[in-house]
Amino acid sequence: MPQNTLTDGPRTGALAKAHAEASARRWWILAIIAVAQLMVVLDATIVNIALPSAQADLGFSNDSRQWIVTAYALAFASLLLLGGRIADLFGRRPAFLIGVVGFAAASALGGAANGFTMLVVARALQGAFGALLAPAALSLLNTTFTDARERARAFSVYGAIAGAGGAVGLLLGGVLTDALDWRWTLYVNVAIAVVAFVGGWVLLGNHRDAAGARLDVPGTVLVAAGLFSLVYGFSNAETHDWGSPLTWGFLIAGGLLLAAFAWWQARAAHPLLPLRILLDRDRGASFLAVLITGAGMFGVFLFLTYYLQLNLGFSPTSTGVAFLPMVGALMVTAQVGTTVLMPRIGPKAVIPLGFAIATAGMAWLTGIGLGSHYVSAVLPQLIVIGVGLGMVMPPAMQLATGGVAAEDAGVASATVNAMQQVGGSIGTALLSTLASSAATDYLSGHNPASKVVQAQATMESYTTAFWWSAGLFAAGTAITFLLYRRGVPKQDAGAAPVVHM
Repeated sequence: MPQNTLTDGPRTGALAKAHAEASARRWWILAIIAVAQLMVVLDATIVNIALPSAQADLGFSNDSRQWIVTAYALAFASLLLLGGRIADLFGRRPAFLIGVVGFAAASALGGAANGFTMLVVARALQGAFGALLAPAALSLLNTTFTDARERARAFSVYGAIAGAGGAVGLLLGGVLTDALDWRWTLYVNVAIAVVAFVGGWVLLGNHRDAAGARLDVPGTVLVAAGLFSLVYGFSNAETHDWGSPLTWGFLIAGGLLLAAFAWWQARAAHPLLPLRILLDRDRGASFLAVLITGAGMFGVFLFLTYYLQLNLGFSPTSTGVAFLPMVGALMVTAQVGTTVLMPRIGPKAVIPLGFAIATAGMAWLTGIGLGSHYVSAVLPQLIVIGVGLGMVMPPAMQLATGGVAAEDAGVASATVNAMQQVGGSIGTALLSTLASSAATDYLSGHNPASKVVQAQATMESYTTAFWWSAGLFAAGTAITFLLYRRGVPKQDAGAAPVVHM
């Protein structure tokens, strides 16, 4: 049929203009999602550096101090799947906006805390609203970017923030604590939330892909209780020991509850976490990659922070700056990994290679000593670790949420966040216990009254944690190499979600 050039020309121009506007809108949505995700990820570490100041101000004990961190982790991990399903059922825009407002209000409450109890309640509320916000943000990313190339670029940005946010939190926490007051590590979220809320209100449209489904109440109770017990058990391993009933009892209870949850999901009419999401081979491998990365990264952030401040005499601000080269390396390789390597050679080569590089960096970091210098004994190793993790986190997050039906986008995104959070809890508990045992064993064979011996015992604890982190990354290398399929994953056109903005 002949074309009417008089009418088709303007129509083609209008379509091209509309496409350009939609494309620009998508990247603005990415910016808003990135701001919201940064706020959530920052709070996993930003308060840590401020804890000594908060403890001195509010007068709580060393035994109570861990609850400032644990309260956030418990609420966040246990409610993530519920938050993801709420976003699917009731709309991602309201879930995102309510999550942002609630997170900001809880942060303001924590900043104004006049005692330990008020601060713990505020941190738990932060975790609860973060559990609504984080999966809504990731599922918005998943349903907004459907073009393979644009999606890879968007996930490289998101994954870089998820991987580097902890280090940025250490930097920002140090700057705010040094320059202002520990309360500003919480108040800063209010300013970030204003940007995220205004952008979300203007840019996001609402769509309920699972509007016809119902909330799986039994499944919600089982998984929330199971994740709570699991994270609580690992947290107790830090303050008690692995032989304490508060540790193994909750770990066993968590395992049984999660097993019951899996049994129920296979039978529920409207499952909270459809098992089809977990049973895809590449997606399952990606979930495990995020879990292992979360566990191993704490060996970098937690113990290297101690080393830099207590042994090298760095201030909180200098400690945060010291992590920036790792952040830079991670962000660069996040772009390369998702937009260049993944489309060409696939995850079976990229993600195990990233884990192998991170393993080498962690093993190299065990060479630190009492007389070491940052430039020679820490900086090169951090860059290598950043290169490796940049090849793992963004591609794994992209594969973990790719190809799911639109009505499952929220809960798939929540599962990714849950894996990262549970991995962090496992890593913190496991590495802290192993590091403490290494220091005790060293002191038992030397003169514990000697300051030199005490300092060397501390070094033993750090290097032990780094070796175990290297072991976790090495396990990640083997597991992901065995599980990922060969070749480049093909985007399932039938499962690709429609763009909703």
